[in-house]
Parts: sequence; C-alpha cells; structure tokens
Amino acid sequence: MSYTPPAEVLERYAAVLVDFALGSGEGVQAGEVVRIVAPESAKPLYVALNRAVWRAGGHVIGGYLPDDDERYNLARDFLDSAADAQLEHFPARYMRGLIDEMDHQVSVLAEADPHALDAVDPARIMRRGEAMRQLLDWRGEKENAGRFTWTLGLYGTPAMAAEAGMSLEEYWEQIVHACFLDEEDPVTRWREVGERLDETRRRLNSLDIERLHVEGEDVDLWVSLGERRQWLGGRGRNIPSFEIFTSPDWRGTEGWIYCNQPLYRYGNLVKGVKLRFAQGRVVEATAEENERVLTEMIATPGADRIGEFSLTDRRFSRITRFMAHTLYDENVGGSFGNTHVAVGRSYQDAYDGDPAALAEDEWERLGFNQSSVHTDIVSTTDRRVTAHLRSGNELVIYADGEFRLDAASP
Repeated sequence: MSYTPPAEVLERYAAVLVDFALGSGEGVQAGEVVRIVAPESAKPLYVALNRAVWRAGGHVIGGYLPDDDERYNLARDFLDSAADAQLEHFPARYMRGLIDEMDHQVSVLAEADPHALDAVDPARIMRRGEAMRQLLDWRGEKENAGRFTWTLGLYGTPAMAAEAGMSLEEYWEQIVHACFLDEEDPVTRWREVGERLDETRRRLNSLDIERLHVEGEDVDLWVSLGERRQWLGGRGRNIPSFEIFTSPDWRGTEGWIYCNQPLYRYGNLVKGVKLRFAQGRVVEATAEENERVLTEMIATPGADRIGEFSLTDRRFSRITRFMAHTLYDENVGGSFGNTHVAVGRSYQDAYDGDPAALAEDEWERLGFNQSSVHTDIVSTTDRRVTAHLRSGNELVIYADGEFRLDAASP
C-alpha cells in the first residue's frame, strides 16, 4: 500500500532544509536563489521545498528529474549507449551559469530502484563522474568564498524501505524521528544539536592531534590529521547529521579497515568492503559482493586516498535502524556509534583558515585530496580511537561508541 507523509510533516521537513540547513544554520534570505533537485518519487517534498523557499522570499531554480525504475531508466540507457564523446561531454557554459546564478542547493535523495545500474559497466559510470568533476570544483570554489551552501535530505520510497526490511510507513517513522519532524519546532531542536556538536568539535580542535590510531576486531588504521586541520559537524550540510569529521592529510594513512555496513553507490550494492593503505594509498581493495564496482571506483583519479575520517557518538544520533542509504547509515547510533572513512575528495572547509585564500599548490602541500569521487564506507562495530598529540601525549578520545573528552586536555 502506498504511503505519503502528512502535509504537516513535509512542511516541517522543508522548513528544516530551507530555514536551517541552508545558509549554515541561518536559512535562505530574501532575494537568494535556491536550486532544488529531486526525482519524481519525492514530488510531495519537492513541492513543499518550493513553497518554503518562496515563503522565505527566495527564488527557485527547479531540478525535477524522472525516476530510474523498471519501466524507464534513463541513467542506464545513457551509460549503455553513449559514445565516448557523449560520455565525456561537459556542458561548461550551462554549468558555469548555473553555479554563478545559485546561492544554495538542496538535493533530495530518493531511489525508485536502488539497483538501477546493476548491469552497467562501472568503468563507464566512473568516466561520466570524471567528466562532471569541473562542476564540483566550481561549486567548491564558491563555497570556499562563503557564497554558496548546500544540503541533502532523504525521501523514503517503497524500494528503499524494502531494501532496509521495513514497510514504507516504518521507514518514514525513522526519517521523522531522526529529523525531529515529530516536534512542533524541529528547527530549534537542530540548533540545539548543533550546539552539542560544536562543544565536541571545540574540545577536539583544542587537542593539537598529530595522528589517530583506530583499533578494533576489524580495523588497525593510522590516520594523520595534518597541518591546519579542524573538525566539522552540525553545519546542516546533511539532514540528519550527528557525525564529527575532518579531512586528514591523505599521505599519512597506514593500515587496514573493514566496514560491516552495505554500501549503496552508483546504483549498485557493495558488501563487505576491506581497504588496506600503505603510504597514503589504497594498495588492496576487496568486497564480498560487487567488488568490480569498488575496483573501478578506487581506480578513479584520487579515489585511492582518504578524503574524510568521521566518528558518530551513539548518544547524539536518533537513527536506530539500518536504512540502506549512506546519508543515514553514516550517522547511525546503535550500540557503538559508527566509524567511517571516505575515499576520494576532501572537504576543504576542514582547513582552519580562509579556504578562499589558498592556491592549488597549497592544497596539495597540505595533503587535501582532490577527486570526482567521495564515497563513505561505514562500520558500526566496537572501536577505540587514540589520539597521539604533537606534545607526545596519548589520549583515548573515542570508545564504546562515545567520545571521551570530558577530562581531555592538550
């Protein structure tokens, strides 16, 4: 049976995305331009988002897309039939104009078929991503200059709910609870969450960490933070988001990590991912299912390096079940919170200065990675994270799914 969330829930959801998540917590201001991207499965939320932007006095650039489902699958059709010139075409003038015109973007993630690209050669998927990389670079430059913000939200579909082993109504119960949509004023609650995350960030940033050692039954990984790094979280870039993360110096990653959570990426399901790093690069990448997708992804320029390291405190997160989507699964609480790394593109706002002031060679010198790929790989197993400080001291900062910072000092 089909299920659509009540209008009140959708209005609250749109308010969180437009009035809180965009503008780094300040929301959309009158006269600003917002691009809204959503597939047809998410039409009810797409409508609510348009109305929310108009109420704020903003302007909308629409990005309403057809679903890729059993009957019509344009993404698969294009990737199967495109010649090399079509696969690598980048509409530069259009994309440049779009970036120049918009102040914000809100993207709604909704899968009519989570396996829509199962039969497609993953090498072609990666080539298409590489062709669009300039768009990410331009967007990043505008964000670094403080003139652009973005956010992501999830809209549950029957196929996504089935993938997670839930009814559609149960799936939406998780979305509603995780995003505080069962409260009259979810925006205020998100600001409170942001304050709690900010306190954790401040404590981490005060420690002057040189390296992190992640240990557990399925991990033995060293991560070098690098120079001029800061921890991030609570900015509204994803809704929901309970994680604290940074973009380390990719060159100092050593060891191995196994991730027990399935990865839904590029219209495929990849299970049982294990990565081994040496001198900052992935030297071994295996998967128990769909390894071909992982192999092609890692072969993409820059995707064999770490772009993010993240921890979620189980006390912060309201996500209680596997959702079969990275946006939620990288923020799950559960018994042990979660640890995840992303391979590929770094977040340049993890630089603790003005990112707009850095030249390209400075980003390289600091070890911020560049790639068309940014793929989060998540584990919910018990892990201990020890910070090795530049002072020579060691401090366990995370264990049993919780940050251990109450007694932390540099």
